[in-house]
Amino acid sequence: MRVSSVFAGVLAISIFGSAAQAQNTSAASCNLRHEPGVSDQRLQSGQRPRTYRLFVPPAYDGRTALPLVLDLHGSGGTSEQQARSSGMETVAAREGFAVASLQAEGGRWNFPIDAARADDVAYVSDVIDHAAASLCIDRTRVYATGMSGGGRMSSLLACRLNNRIAAVAPVAGLRWPGPCEGRPIPVLTFHGLADPQNPYDGKAARGAEWVESVPEALAGWAQHNGCKPDVVFEDPDGPLSTMRYAGCRGNVELRLIRIDGLVHRWPKQEIDATAAMWQFFKSQRLP
Repeated sequence: MRVSSVFAGVLAISIFGSAAQAQNTSAASCNLRHEPGVSDQRLQSGQRPRTYRLFVPPAYDGRTALPLVLDLHGSGGTSEQQARSSGMETVAAREGFAVASLQAEGGRWNFPIDAARADDVAYVSDVIDHAAASLCIDRTRVYATGMSGGGRMSSLLACRLNNRIAAVAPVAGLRWPGPCEGRPIPVLTFHGLADPQNPYDGKAARGAEWVESVPEALAGWAQHNGCKPDVVFEDPDGPLSTMRYAGCRGNVELRLIRIDGLVHRWPKQEIDATAAMWQFFKSQRLP
């Protein structure tokens, strides 16, 4: 498949939302000045000290409500590493949204959930509130992405915080953490077919975190979203192919972009995953 044709498909998702986006330029009534650029933020979550990296775009005027993208690192990583790897802040500077790059305790997100460890779902919710206390944030336009372990965590957020997060776009980490309650949630996900760490076919020999295949995880979301049962598979020439579900409740998008030959990394050459997911995100909002 030509890269341009796949990107055009993702871009088409955003067209219907452009009018609503324009109407919401100043959705929040606030006057919160904040210096542009990167800052290190600290907060308490569940009586634990936590941190995150906050990026504010240069055009922020203190009054216009910004979308917020939550960017989650992979297992063993850091917020700074994820910011460099995804390049989300570069897109944010151009497109005018804020980015919170979150930091897991010990570099590993608490999913599968261990009650003895930090509650990372609560931490993410607290980060949204913390960022909105100092920055004009459009709370109907908060999104989550992440690489590998961060992708698994963003899958959990889609389940547990779908009243706060409008859409998710996991990279090399889509899971179905159901049963899930609440609204259908738009999902765009990317996965390399040659990924040796989080194999596309699942069943990695490391416990519960990677048992189901990526298509099985996508099917779990399709059932939650009330989509038609038959997956639509598109595989033109080239390294990119897609699996998607149609007829979902609320007409939400549910799409997997598969990348032939890609190992365990953020897609850049085959498709600019960061730019593609922002085109997907920018049309999504909480009802």
